[in-house]
Amino acid sequence: MVRRKIIVGNWKMFKTEKEAEQFIQTLSPLITSSKTEVYLAVPFVDIHVANLASKNSNIVIGAQNMYFEKEGAFTGEISSLMLKTAGVEFVILGHSERRTLFHEDDAMINQKVISALKEGLEPILCIGETEKERELKKTEEVLKRQLKMGLGSIAKEDVCKIIIAYEPVWAIGTGKSATSPIAEEAHHFIRKTLADLFDQKTASKISILYGGSVKPGNIADLIKEPNIDGALVGGSALDPKSFAEIINNC
Repeated sequence: MVRRKIIVGNWKMFKTEKEAEQFIQTLSPLITSSKTEVYLAVPFVDIHVANLASKNSNIVIGAQNMYFEKEGAFTGEISSLMLKTAGVEFVILGHSERRTLFHEDDAMINQKVISALKEGLEPILCIGETEKERELKKTEEVLKRQLKMGLGSIAKEDVCKIIIAYEPVWAIGTGKSATSPIAEEAHHFIRKTLADLFDQKTASKISILYGGSVKPGNIADLIKEPNIDGALVGGSALDPKSFAEIINNC
């Protein structure tokens, strides 16, 4: 099964509209020959200018979060419908920073995934264990729970529209990256769990990305692994030349 190769840049809470425009203008000519799909998850305020700047490129613009209700008295939140009408094509859900800093649990994340699918957005569901959970040898238990609950009540045909991102929390923004064999071991388990939850054919279609201190120097080794289909990139996605190097090395 040939799966899509995807590199996602997550800007987190960085870049003004002007900086977003300059970034995309610099990045676009550097990746014209790449066959890898390129996604950029930008802050809400940058969506409009990012869409304009990426219009004639192979860059897909998405968001970093959303709420699961369509509309209502939810001060400070944004819905899947709002994102869709703003021109967003995908949305990151369940990122470890949302789970830890903003106390989002698996049940809420599941509602968000369902809402995104209803609106035709492509969800990127993030899962991953903390350093303590890994030390206690609970990695597989955590991944299984996050997958089972995050994908709860979602039909088999809709699961194929979701991207999974494995992000070991201990490797995000720490400079520590899981070695290729460690990352592959987790990815293999994720795909096996997807097969158990749905079936082997469905599991084989789903792209699973690795996230956690991805850099130009380690992407080539990661992408060689059979179950790693790309990367969700944080810090290295803030510099257009570094990000282009990751894309082209992939």
